[in-house]
Amino acid sequence: MTTSANCPPRTATARPSLLTRPLLLRFVSLVGASVSFFLLLSVVPAYAAGSGGGNAAGLATGSLMLATVLGELITPRLVARHGYRATLMAGLVLLGAPALVLTVSSDIAWIVAVCLLRGLGFALTIVAGGAVTASLVPAERRGEGLALVGVVSGVPSLVALPLGLWLVTHAGYGTVAVIGGTAALAATVSVLGLPDANARKAVEGPRPDRPVGVLRGLRTGALLRPVLVFATTATAAGIMVTFLPLAVPRAHSGVVTPALFVQPAAATATRWLAGRHGDRHGSARLVVPGLLLSAAGVAVTAATGTPAAVVAGTALFGAGFGIAQNSTLALMYARVSPSSYGTVSALWNLAYDGGMGVGAAGFGVLAGATGYPWAFTVTALLMPAALAPAVRDLRPARLRRS
Repeated sequence: MTTSANCPPRTATARPSLLTRPLLLRFVSLVGASVSFFLLLSVVPAYAAGSGGGNAAGLATGSLMLATVLGELITPRLVARHGYRATLMAGLVLLGAPALVLTVSSDIAWIVAVCLLRGLGFALTIVAGGAVTASLVPAERRGEGLALVGVVSGVPSLVALPLGLWLVTHAGYGTVAVIGGTAALAATVSVLGLPDANARKAVEGPRPDRPVGVLRGLRTGALLRPVLVFATTATAAGIMVTFLPLAVPRAHSGVVTPALFVQPAAATATRWLAGRHGDRHGSARLVVPGLLLSAAGVAVTAATGTPAAVVAGTALFGAGFGIAQNSTLALMYARVSPSSYGTVSALWNLAYDGGMGVGAAGFGVLAGATGYPWAFTVTALLMPAALAPAVRDLRPARLRRS
């Protein structure tokens, strides 16, 4: 049974427990995957740029996201065949093992191959893991639960994203790559304690709803609209993490690390606040503010030669991005039955990773023609195009059952 996206859950006399043992175990694999991914997210493009310049940096991030997007399309089928645990463990191995051999060569073909494998692994971890997480969070506390998950995944990104660049200057690329790979591989043990696909079917009952497929979800406005809005903000996120270290003039390079710290910090805080607000008042009304704050942050960051503007812009963007993350995901889960949580996870992460990949690849070409400040400005001006689907979601929407 689906619920209206704009109606907050009914208040229960006894709220169900949120921090269960399976959810805590899920947090272990979530942290391991997040540390592995974000520690190397800006490091690998910088490593690639050392031999191929800005185009090579964009290619590294673009290939990572391309493999992630393709992997997200097939993960629901892999889960149906092999279950959540096997799929999630395979993802952690593919995310971690290639990182251990990243610095064997600086050739761009080798770097792209490593990124492709890690992208596929990341897809398996986020889609299979995301569906497990959603099934472990009580519907009455969905917004708060997703906010908590956002904090658990946001803290590693908060620390790992700037830490990766700092470690490179003090320990070298090889050490950072090994740390990132080990983080994912070590988390595989925790997956054994998670419920598998059969366990979820038992929870859903003897006659579960027919799940919505990925292709049908993309043809359904109630799911497609949040996907389009979030993909727009994710495009800017891919630009920020890939090109901010290259866009800031060398004289002000010291501002990059704090800026990359402030961005996920703001996103983590607002993702939590958006989840709490969404449970009480509905998530739909947060989509437009999230989009506009994100665009404003990109516009401010365009002043790459002014350190204060770079920090303020990344903070503003992070705040908007965190709101967009929670509100769009909560809307999508509210519009499907539990049998379609895997599809929602795949669609939302397709928007995330596809947007980041498109942003990284396209921005590199644009910046080569206009320079970084104008490229940031053009990006900020294009983002409000997603206001149309965002405004449409201010009205209640319901996805009909199959």
